[in-house]
Order: sequence, then structure tokens, then C-alpha cells
Amino acid sequence: MMNPVAYAQTSDSDKQRVYQLGFWIAILTAVAAIAALGIAVTTAPARSGPNCPPLVEMGVVESCIEFPYTDVAAFVPIEYIWMYPAFMLALLFVVLVICIHHVTTDRKLYSQIALSFAVIAAATHSINYFIQLAVIQPSLLLGEFEDLVLFSQYNPHGIFIALEALGYLMMGLSFLFVAIVFVGRDKLERAIRFVLITGSILAIGGLILLAALYGYELEYRYEVLAIMIDWITLIISGILLSVFFKRAGRIENLK
Repeated sequence: MMNPVAYAQTSDSDKQRVYQLGFWIAILTAVAAIAALGIAVTTAPARSGPNCPPLVEMGVVESCIEFPYTDVAAFVPIEYIWMYPAFMLALLFVVLVICIHHVTTDRKLYSQIALSFAVIAAATHSINYFIQLAVIQPSLLLGEFEDLVLFSQYNPHGIFIALEALGYLMMGLSFLFVAIVFVGRDKLERAIRFVLITGSILAIGGLILLAALYGYELEYRYEVLAIMIDWITLIISGILLSVFFKRAGRIENLK
């Protein structure tokens, strides 16, 4: 028969491990989002699609890449570097939601739904980015261009763009259910809830609005918007959640 005192001690120890892990994962999530955003903005300008012509006029890029988007070997690996922190960010977000799930009490249903969407997002992004890094890059450098057009990140209506849009939409849905978990009335939990709900509404609403405006010419408009929304949301919420986990660990120590 299990010793109730030992069980209580183990439970307290498990909670502390969750708080400690949650604290560090929240920080790493914010750092990865900052890195992905900073690298993408500075090293991967739009070289095709609707955002390219304005960049040509401003002198940011020399010219726009046209179909079949194979003349891009010169941009390997510099314009793919941002995918490394983005890849890690997707995985970190899953662990972060798991930590949140383990500190919830009466709202585990919502945190589990959030975790389900986070896993879908991570699986989508992991497959998408790994293909770009392990298949597309070497294929471009070796001149193996056959069948690459649909997978190219430079194709504004290709598979890469579609998977990114799907992944960041799922992440936006996850934000909504994570926000429902935070029901506290103190400033910190209200701030976390506000940031996550705002990010979710913008991510979901952005797709509806842009799809209505552009239809089949949506291209990467939503993908770019969703990336910006989700990464900024993760930067802010990651910082706030690190404070939340740190504070929760201190309160637990005082019991």
C-alpha cells in the first residue's frame, strides 16, 4: 500500500519539476521566436509573389524570381537559416502547453484541446521545415530541380506556404484554449489571457478576412500574417508564462 506521506512528497516534487521546466521552456520559446523573427526579417526577403515588386522598387532585392522558382541556389543556406529556430519553436510550444496542462486544476479539458492543436501545428511545421532543410536545400545545390516547384518556399501558392498557413492556424487555435485555462483575476493571468486571446483572434480572423478579399489569389499573404502574429504572441506570452511558472514555484515552496 502506498505511503500517503511519500505520495504527497512525490506529488510536490513533481509539481516543482513542472514549474522549473515550464519556466525554462517559456524562456526558450520566447528566445526561439525572437530568433526566428529576427533572422527571417533580416535574411529572407520576399523574392516572389505579391510582396516582391515593392521590395524591388525599394532596392531590397534586385529582381523577382519567376516560375518554376529553381534559380535560387545562390540563396542557400542564408534564406533557410530562419527555419532552424522556427523548427525548434514548434517543438518547444508543445512542451510549453504540456507544462500548462500539468499545472491546471479544473480546466484540463481545455488544456488538452490546446495540446491537441499544438501537436498538429508541431507535426505540420516539423515535416514542412525538415523537408526544406534536408531535401530542398541539397536538391537546389546539386541542380536536381525536377518536382521541386510545388515544395519551394518561393512558390507563393505551393505546398510549403499551405503547410505553414495550416500550422500557424492550428497554433492560433491552441492559443485560444490555453487562454481559457487562465481564469485568475490577478494582473499576470489577465495579461496572459489577453495576449493569447488577441493572438488567436487575429490568427483565425486574418485567414477569414484575407481569404474573403483574395480568394484563390491568397498566395502567402495569410502565411506571412500568421507567422508575425504567432511569433509575436509567443514572444510576449513566453515572457509572461516564465514569470507565471516562477511565481507558482515560489508559492508552492511556501506551502
